[in-house]
Amino acid sequence: MNRRIQGATLALCLSLGAMVPASAASSAADTRFQSIYQQEWQWRIAQHLADDDAQPKKRRAELPRVDAATQEARRRYWEDVLKRLDGIDAAALSKPERINYAVYRAQVQALHEAQRFREYEQPVNADSSFWTDITYAARRPFKSAEEYRDYIAMLRDMPRYFREQLVNMRAGLARGFTPPRVTLAGRDAPLAAVAEAKTPQDTIFYTPFKEMPAAIPAAEQARLREQGAAAIRDSVQPAHAEVLAYVRSEYFPKARVALAAGSLPDGRAYYQSKIVEYTTTSMSADEIHAIGLSEMAKIRTEMLQAMGQAGFKGELPAFLAFLRSDPQFYAKSPDELLMRAAWIAKKFDGKADQYFGYLPRRRFAIVPVPPDQAPYYTSARGGPGVYLVNTYDLPSRALYSLPALTLHESAPGHAFQMPVALEQTGVPSFRREYISAYGEGWALYSERLGTEMGIYETPYELFGMLSYQAWRAARLVVDTGIHAKGWTREQAQAYMRDNTALSSHEIETEVDRYISWPGQALSYYLGEMAIVNARRKAEAALGSKFDIRAFHDTVLQLGSVPLPVLAARIDDFIAEGGKSPYAKNR
Repeated sequence: MNRRIQGATLALCLSLGAMVPASAASSAADTRFQSIYQQEWQWRIAQHLADDDAQPKKRRAELPRVDAATQEARRRYWEDVLKRLDGIDAAALSKPERINYAVYRAQVQALHEAQRFREYEQPVNADSSFWTDITYAARRPFKSAEEYRDYIAMLRDMPRYFREQLVNMRAGLARGFTPPRVTLAGRDAPLAAVAEAKTPQDTIFYTPFKEMPAAIPAAEQARLREQGAAAIRDSVQPAHAEVLAYVRSEYFPKARVALAAGSLPDGRAYYQSKIVEYTTTSMSADEIHAIGLSEMAKIRTEMLQAMGQAGFKGELPAFLAFLRSDPQFYAKSPDELLMRAAWIAKKFDGKADQYFGYLPRRRFAIVPVPPDQAPYYTSARGGPGVYLVNTYDLPSRALYSLPALTLHESAPGHAFQMPVALEQTGVPSFRREYISAYGEGWALYSERLGTEMGIYETPYELFGMLSYQAWRAARLVVDTGIHAKGWTREQAQAYMRDNTALSSHEIETEVDRYISWPGQALSYYLGEMAIVNARRKAEAALGSKFDIRAFHDTVLQLGSVPLPVLAARIDDFIAEGGKSPYAKNR
């Protein structure tokens, strides 16, 4: 089915939700659809591609299979699922299952497209890699001897897993499907840190053994430490050494020179598939590029107004240079940066009940980005239970941008939105998966919301928020410029430098991320626009009945959904008179 027609059909089905009564036909269609997604989800769990929400999270004793035969089997499986989904009349589903259908089909389509283009042959980019992703297993707390034994078994499985990844990388290199060479500089450092460590105890993978639960008897702790060190020495370090030798001698030197995703095999179609995945729309690169330019012009006007409020006499480039260089805008120590972030997060807590009816039970910690990742990590990242703040290279971490960054990554952004979604009951497990356009759109909307909440106390902090808005609008221009319009790395960096207050380090890191991760950067601003437009529509339709808490509860209660699903839900919200989805429970 044509993606544009498919999207319109799903939106139509959703918008007709209140008009279609339940029937025997919808019951039969629901049962058929539920059978498909329940079966596929269990298969996904068995493939180690998802966790079982119904069971406590368990450490696995082995790593996923990533060999080419397994990957092709996954492609065929998802292709079959799509055919079965296309055999269901979405309009015949009950209203809740129509929403599930829209979410699920888009999710499976993205999974299938990734397999079709063999993305597994490029398991590294400027932002992450299989050898950095795997370190998260060592960062989670351990609770029992059984978990330690499973972890040790996983460590012993690492050579097999790394070899399968190496085979995939070689296949990608042979057909020119690699990240651009310029974005890979330094990405071998985490490999070297493990491979060249003097002892197993000096590696990140030994971390869980340094402090063990007191409930584990001392003698067993000693045995587990000995087994863990042996697994790191005999399996983990050699596996890292093998990959390190390959990336240094072959992969990095021979990676493609061209930047654009369009230069990859079937590149134009590949880039469009990433646009669909990350924006949940069927817009073209040209359409998105034009939106970015238009929005940037609007934001620039606001930036000039904030500059005037700060009393700065001069042009915008001079103001940006002032912000990047004046010591008053930068923390003098990592602790100062972390404490300022904590202060901002607590300011939100004092405003939360004025803007949200439902508050998540899950709290979050504020912690620094691990030093082995920090040089190539973004400014911060947030999620359930954590707000990671990058304290590396403090002259690149502007304090005037910290309020916007904190709202985005902690609350009411990612560390708030994700727990709200996870706390919803009665939704299928696949609805827990993250959709970038929704999640990043919400986090960017949260930055804007800070102006209403009184979070920004100075013109500089207001400018920092606007600079971050410009940063995300610039992504629409830069991502499409690089991947569809032939932009150079220097051209992209210059555009970011001229239109945002980001430091040079951040600009270089971010542009390399966009180069090596096509389409993901488009999620943010387009997602925010969808939420802002939905709010304006609700405000205009409901007038004095509009309740900001009910609106926010409605958006967040959905969890991650494609943007057309969000728009249709707000249409229902308006038709229902602006009631909170939690109203009946109060």
